[in-house]
Order: sequence, then structure tokens, then C-alpha cells
Amino acid sequence: MFILIVGCGRVGSAVAKRALEAGHEVSVMDRNPLSHERLDRDQISTWEDVGGRFTVGTALEIDGLIEAGIEGADVFLAATSGDNTNLVISQVAKRRFEVPRVVVRVSDPARASWYSEQGLHTICPTQVAIDQVEQAMLAP
Repeated sequence: MFILIVGCGRVGSAVAKRALEAGHEVSVMDRNPLSHERLDRDQISTWEDVGGRFTVGTALEIDGLIEAGIEGADVFLAATSGDNTNLVISQVAKRRFEVPRVVVRVSDPARASWYSEQGLHTICPTQVAIDQVEQAMLAP
């Protein structure tokens, strides 16, 4: 399976490493070339030497997405730090490039819910935290 991840922060890099270790083909895109260091951290060899791909670019630009491999993606993960960017590029992946599985990280629970209803698979860490706090407060 070919997975394209946009955003090489803590979430994107961790998912990328796990996916590559599980035997998937993984391409990561980030606008910051130094974010590549997260992929190499704690590795015996470089990200590229173990089969990973890294593209420096802005995901809001179609050419960058194409360079990163979106046209062949089976899974697309939007994991930048910005909800707006994640939501826009996820819709582009789903509608224009028809990526079969699109996952988007959204911090705002209300927006995550709405976009989920529109067909995007949303992950909302804020809602997870709220749920956990509520459970902890109500636990006997």
C-alpha cells in the first residue's frame, strides 16, 4: 500500500515510521526541509536508505502533491499543524485525486464532526482529550 503523509511533525513522522516498518511504501511531504531529521532520528540508516521518500514542498500546491506521489496514493494523511491546510488538502486528495482513503487531523471538535459528516475520516486529538478528562472526572 502506498501512503502519502503531509506534515512531518510528531504525528506525521511517527505514523510514517510505523507504516514503513509494517512494509508499506511511504512518502512524506513537509515545507520545512529540517523536519526530515525526525524521520532519521533513532534509525540505523537514513529514511531514504530504508525505502522512504521525502519531498520538500507546500501541499497547497498541486505540483508539490504530484511530486510527492499523490496520483498513486492508496492512503492520504493530512497531519500538518493547521486545520485549514489539513481540511483543504484532504478535500483535494479525495475529490481531485480520488485517493481511496483520506485521513485528516483536525484540532477543532466542531469542525472535525462536520467534515466527518462530509465523508472525510477525521481524527480529533482535542476531542479525545476532552473525552478522557470527562471519564477521569466521572470515574469512581
